Amino acid sequence: MQVPVLFEDNHLLIVNKPAGLPVQGDQTGDPHLLEWAERYIAEKAGKPGAAFVGLVHRLDRPVSGAVVLAKTSKALARMNEVFRNKQNQKVYRAITLYELPQEEGTLIHYVGKDSLTHKAIAYKSPKPGAKSAILHYKLLANYAGRFYYEIRLETGRFHQIRVQLSKAGCPIVGDLKYGAKEALPDRSIALHSYRLMSPHASKVAEPIDVTAPLPRAQWWELFSAYHKTAAKKR
Repeated sequence: MQVPVLFEDNHLLIVNKPAGLPVQGDQTGDPHLLEWAERYIAEKAGKPGAAFVGLVHRLDRPVSGAVVLAKTSKALARMNEVFRNKQNQKVYRAITLYELPQEEGTLIHYVGKDSLTHKAIAYKSPKPGAKSAILHYKLLANYAGRFYYEIRLETGRFHQIRVQLSKAGCPIVGDLKYGAKEALPDRSIALHSYRLMSPHASKVAEPIDVTAPLPRAQWWELFSAYHKTAAKKR
């Protein structure tokens, strides 16, 4: 599986993770992103054995897009601090089956986790063990009964975007776990980590601002006209 590199220096490696590739090893034993990154860095440096790679944040297996990896323990500690203190911004793109009530707005829920089903549960009011979950959305386009949204996270909860959109009556295309009618052919879901803005692990370096190109799949290509129009306006 090809993993496009979006940014790399001595401290960080940022990639465009393909949907279907887990970020780390799990019970399936399938190849994963950390394994790929260790091999990639070691081969590039011409050194035997696995290189150090630290996972700064996670992205669900069926989701594609930007993932930040640290190449040193110092960079990992610094980026963990950045993400913990919410100094970064993550922008997602999602395709839903239905339309949210307003073209632009905010969803606020309280999200917990069912450990037996490995699913998130969203509540409209506070519940024991549930944490506040806030996201901001904007409708970018709609075509052929599908709705294309920009999603900006204010909090980072387990399966947050997936469960909040589902709770609002707008499950993500292909997301059987959270209410979609049918799976996509490649078993992905139409959710993509599109842009990442963050301070760098090195305080003297320029801030990070990377964009991960959308996957080449027909459900994303439905909205290619929107991107062409947006590019002309810039």
